[in-house]
Amino acid sequence: MAPYKELKLIDFHSSPPHLQFNKYVLSGYRPVSTSRGCLQSLFYLHNESGNIYTHGIPFVGFLLLLPLSIPWSEVDEWWLCLVHYLACLSPTVGSVFYHIFMNHEGGVHIYDALLSFDMLGVCLVNTLGALPIVHITLLCYPSFRRAAMMAYLLVSCHGIHCAVTARSNVRRLRSFAWQALFRFFLFILRWTGGGTGSPDSLRLYLTMDSLALLGGLVNISRVPERFSPGSFDYWLNSHQIMHMMVVLSIMYLHWGMMEDLAWLRQYQCPVE
Repeated sequence: MAPYKELKLIDFHSSPPHLQFNKYVLSGYRPVSTSRGCLQSLFYLHNESGNIYTHGIPFVGFLLLLPLSIPWSEVDEWWLCLVHYLACLSPTVGSVFYHIFMNHEGGVHIYDALLSFDMLGVCLVNTLGALPIVHITLLCYPSFRRAAMMAYLLVSCHGIHCAVTARSNVRRLRSFAWQALFRFFLFILRWTGGGTGSPDSLRLYLTMDSLALLGGLVNISRVPERFSPGSFDYWLNSHQIMHMMVVLSIMYLHWGMMEDLAWLRQYQCPVE
């Protein structure tokens, strides 16, 4: 096996056109590489290192630790636990693959496929993460519950199509608007007493969506690097900040669902 060798990093203008999407990050770009070269970049510093590890480390943590806190055997609707677990994992998986292999020698076609995979992960946390919330919010209204879950799946399919075909960060963020509005309607139902669920979970879910929205806005605004181009090439640029907010958002989703599952074990719908 040939010895490991760090590749020489390049600047913004020397990188391929499809990687020139943040003009305020000026240096630290990896040159076009083979699959092996992309993987080797895990072991030296470049301007994607922060993006890789801000989702890679949480992915490993979620993968190993979340199952220990999920009450698998205590909930009759076992699928709620499985869907929630997959939802928490999905955005970090796609993101890690995207950021590791985005400079692959396959060029723009490989890049577009990786970006679609990354966006699919974001779509899945919005879709899978909300289905247990829909179920629990409308627990005592089976007909409405089934209709609402079907409607949310249809809205999600539209959002997935928009997200994977979008050509700008603004359009990608807008792809999730209908899903967010649907969830907000569920939260209003809970707040007004028209829906069911743990009284303590609502604020956690609202924090979850607020963090996700704020992260998306930071990402499209390119703050803070737009105020000092080149100063945030490696650490604390807008995309890394968004990653950290996404991880916090997933944690609030998990905490909210644990409150709901604990409530579900003790609640009985009133008999008419």
